[in-house]
Amino acid sequence: MYYFGIKFYDYDEKTLEQVCKEKGLDVSHVINSLESITVTHVDDHHALSAYPVDVIVEYLKHTHFVFIKDRLPYLSKLIKNLQLSEYKSIVEDLQFIFPLFVEDLIYHIYQEEDEFFSYILSLQEALKTPKYTNRLYFDMEKYSIQDFAISHDIDDDEMKGLRNITNGYDTEGINSLHLRVVYAELKHFEKELKIHASIENEILFPKALMLEKQVRRFFRDKSRMN
Repeated sequence: MYYFGIKFYDYDEKTLEQVCKEKGLDVSHVINSLESITVTHVDDHHALSAYPVDVIVEYLKHTHFVFIKDRLPYLSKLIKNLQLSEYKSIVEDLQFIFPLFVEDLIYHIYQEEDEFFSYILSLQEALKTPKYTNRLYFDMEKYSIQDFAISHDIDDDEMKGLRNITNGYDTEGINSLHLRVVYAELKHFEKELKIHASIENEILFPKALMLEKQVRRFFRDKSRMN
């Protein structure tokens, strides 16, 4: 409904047919669109292990794009428009914490793309066209896949604060439809983040570590020849 420009929380006393008529939408088209929605992330993400690192990186970058341009703005709008005196404390906490979470997550995403992903792709490129470059040598002095992995483990639970505020997204006793949707969407987004992290931890990091070892071996062999 969000993508049809319908703020469901503004029409809690109207039927879908009434809202569609008011918005000039074909109710059957809206219903068909709602029923055809499928989950877009990869639940069986281990299938990605068959692909090279550049494809996995592009998949992860696309997921980042979806998070920043789609999921986070949608969640932000949902939370910003919460106006529930009955749940004043929860609402205030969500409206304070969520923007901080968004800021931290976006920073993490851009840092990951600018440093970690770029480093992995430079390793792969070095093996595709074997050649020694000063830039890659200094990058390998500056970065290591193991350090990236350790840092990633520390940052893995970004939504802990939101989970605490919402009591683990527990909707029992929550009468507001708007707040129940917020909890459900936060829970779903956390699942998306966990799948994303699993792809990085279980698939990308091992492949990247192997790449790094191969490049180091190439540099050692090259130095011996010289």
